[in-house]
Amino acid sequence: MESGLVLQAVDLRGPHADGPDSDAQLLEPVEAARAASLEPRARTRFVAGRVALRRFAADLLELQAGDLEVRYSCLRCGSGPDLAHGRPGYTYRGEPLPLLLSMARTQQWILLAGLPARVAGMRLGVDAEDPSRLDFDGFDAVALSAAERRAVGNLSGPGLLRERARLWARKEAWLKMTGEGLRADPGAVDVLDKPGITDLDPADRGLPGAFVAAVALDG
Repeated sequence: MESGLVLQAVDLRGPHADGPDSDAQLLEPVEAARAASLEPRARTRFVAGRVALRRFAADLLELQAGDLEVRYSCLRCGSGPDLAHGRPGYTYRGEPLPLLLSMARTQQWILLAGLPARVAGMRLGVDAEDPSRLDFDGFDAVALSAAERRAVGNLSGPGLLRERARLWARKEAWLKMTGEGLRADPGAVDVLDKPGITDLDPADRGLPGAFVAAVALDG
């Protein structure tokens, strides 16, 4: 794993869980418009996530969070200040910040990843999952490759759920890194032994021990 990589878990049930005005004011108009389109619970999580990401980025570069300007990028839509989805990024006084960022949300937790010293062409993705969310029929057929289905074929109970979640976290981290996201068929992406993906110890990152997490990095 890249030695300069910084990871931080945020518990949304903490002091800012209700999205106070001082937090919401950190959002730019394009983010506020997207937040306004969401139902209340999703809006709260969206605002908390965007504010946490902005503060995380600012802290990494020792800047003020309110001085950053959003500049997300999307493989389909391009990039710029009017985009509120895709790969996260920021500018400072009009200049793009040398910072790779990725964010994962799961229930009441956010996992942030950042690499301050950006290398040209380097890409980053992170994901965290709660295994209990994947206890439903049909998951393997839709989400896993043939090799991955064989790998989990003899598992059952908590062991099966944890391995499903581990593979899904690796898959999501990889697809965030490439920028494809879930526009790609997850069953066509085999992450059993794919180079560039590292499983994370959730407890070491401040997440609940029952969770799983992964980071993907290349370039």
